[in-house]
Amino acid sequence: MRLGLALGYWGRGPGPGHVALAQEAERLGYDSVWTAEAWGSDAFTPLTWIAARTSRIRLGTAVAQMAARSPVTTAMHALTLDHLSGGRMMLGLGLSGPQVVEGWYGRPFPKSPLTATREYVEVIRQVLRREGPVEVAGRFHSHPYNGPDSTGLGKPLKPITHPLRAELPILLGAEGPKNIAQTTRIADGWLPLYWSPLRTDVYEASLTGLREGFTIAPIARAKVCDDVAEGLLPVKAMLGFYIGGMGHSARNFHADLMARMGYEAEARRIQELFLAGRREEAVLAVPDAFADEISLVGPRARIAERLELWRKGPVTDLLLLAPDPHTLRVLAELNS
Repeated sequence: MRLGLALGYWGRGPGPGHVALAQEAERLGYDSVWTAEAWGSDAFTPLTWIAARTSRIRLGTAVAQMAARSPVTTAMHALTLDHLSGGRMMLGLGLSGPQVVEGWYGRPFPKSPLTATREYVEVIRQVLRREGPVEVAGRFHSHPYNGPDSTGLGKPLKPITHPLRAELPILLGAEGPKNIAQTTRIADGWLPLYWSPLRTDVYEASLTGLREGFTIAPIARAKVCDDVAEGLLPVKAMLGFYIGGMGHSARNFHADLMARMGYEAEARRIQELFLAGRREEAVLAVPDAFADEISLVGPRARIAERLELWRKGPVTDLLLLAPDPHTLRVLAELNS
């Protein structure tokens, strides 16, 4: 099981220690470093900054949001950074949800998310393989465009720049069972939002018939500390925000996932509290057991024991939200 460093997206400003953490992860032998985006900082610019200050560690987006860019624009970002980094780029993509897509990006959320995702990936594949002009007559993505307000003058094009790798890895952040199953067919890897080594059966039906080399790379917060309850507070804060605030009360993919993992009543209670403006109570309502099983928190010996559970399952890459060099070092030692 390879280790990666997940840096997430910025809060009020740039993460002041992100480059240093990435450099330390590279020194410790970590395989990859990953950036993200929501409705603030973008994923590609910080990753390029890190690429210029590292030499070996692979570079991924976990995730870049599809609604933020047309698929050819995303492909241009990926092929450009792949060249600049010497072939270290991995493209992780996510569809997000209606509140973000329509509220922030000002675009309609697709009525058929699976079709929209499949078309998006197909366009990127055509750009990267550069076997001919990009031509897709899709429901959501058409190249050339010939829909409403079209001039009819669009011309099929292929990229001027020759991509460094035709098969640059594409990974998808999928949550629903059908979306995960499709991911195993059209992508090179899957980026689970929550992964519990105690509940791998939740995903079992969607992961049947995995081809060799398919990547499964969940993100887990890690913290070496003496007080487990205190170490879990950032995990609970993240869960409270995602489950309570990252979606509408009637359509929240994160809450639905928590429900499928055996915590339905708790997920609905977190939503209820968060949407009522009682955010601190929503965070405290997150069960310690759930926060604990999707993270690696506590003293070194406890983390070592729990790390074995992650190794026994199908996870190929564990992406750690690790806030300090000490935690990165301990996990590298335990995983060696």
